[in-house]
Amino acid sequence: MPMKFLIYGAYGYTGQLISKLAKAKGYSPILAGRDEIKTQSLANELELEYTSFDLSDSIKLEATLNKVDIVLHCAGPFSATAKVMMEACIRTKTHYLDITGEIEVFELGASMDQVAKDAGILIMPGVGFDVVPSDCLAAYLKLKLPDANHLELAFMSESSTSRGTALTMTQGIGKGGAIRKDGKIIPVPHAYRSRSLNLDGKEKSFVSIPWGDVSTAYYSTGIPNIMVYTAMHPGQIKKIKMVEKWRWFFNLSFVQNYLQNKVRKTVTGPTEQMRENSRCYLWGEVKNDKGEIKSAKLTTLEGYKLTAITSLMVIEEMIKELPNPGYQTPSKAFGADFIIKVENTNREDI
Repeated sequence: MPMKFLIYGAYGYTGQLISKLAKAKGYSPILAGRDEIKTQSLANELELEYTSFDLSDSIKLEATLNKVDIVLHCAGPFSATAKVMMEACIRTKTHYLDITGEIEVFELGASMDQVAKDAGILIMPGVGFDVVPSDCLAAYLKLKLPDANHLELAFMSESSTSRGTALTMTQGIGKGGAIRKDGKIIPVPHAYRSRSLNLDGKEKSFVSIPWGDVSTAYYSTGIPNIMVYTAMHPGQIKKIKMVEKWRWFFNLSFVQNYLQNKVRKTVTGPTEQMRENSRCYLWGEVKNDKGEIKSAKLTTLEGYKLTAITSLMVIEEMIKELPNPGYQTPSKAFGADFIIKVENTNREDI
């Protein structure tokens, strides 16, 4: 019997991309989400089965999970939704995947490693742009320099962000940054480090951010010191450093409500043309105690298009052969070359 899977949050920006690609590839996932009208509308368009429920409805959640082998969780912010879904997957022995980029969700998944093993299920957060390409790049560099103890990663995109991503970023304003030092994740100020890099033929400014690899790359490589950067205009970097002094203010509920309402009204996500024509660029560097350095670049598809492709690639790999149960990262389960299987993706040593 082929594996059945559920896409929860199917009517969101990325959920729709995944659902439509799944249908185009001949799959018949069950679509699910909190809003029945939106879920039904998408299901009718794609001629797929659907159900609707809030994650707080544990009875319906578990009844639905009992019908499938895998859930692909696409309803963020995952810091608020992942725990409920992971715990339900443990109880129903359903494999858990999601498209998060939030450090706390990866750490939550890692903390459930043993209970997932006991249940015989896989827990793999981050099966999209967060963090498949960067995770595979980190694993590749570790192979190049096995005794590396420092890892730096950077990425930039020619595309824009979806509403869900923007909402998550808004929530993160008051949290500050994060790096991994001596094996432990530690909080740091916004824009803790900055540097210049050339990823696409032009020198640009990059600034450190609390990207998911601060968590995942440690489990994939064992490297204890990790920092991740993204491209940012110098003017934006200056604004972020100013925000650092007012982090407490951005944690106030009325400020968060204002910012999130503004995002909901103004952010829609990349257009189809942007998804088709944009590229993402990644860079990584590892270093050991001897001062030896290995670096590489990766060029791949636009992030949301890539997320739809890699999330379904993960399911396809699971259908062929299930990885070992427990918490896994993409590169641990499928190898450093997993990302190279994606069309128009190139990796080069530098």
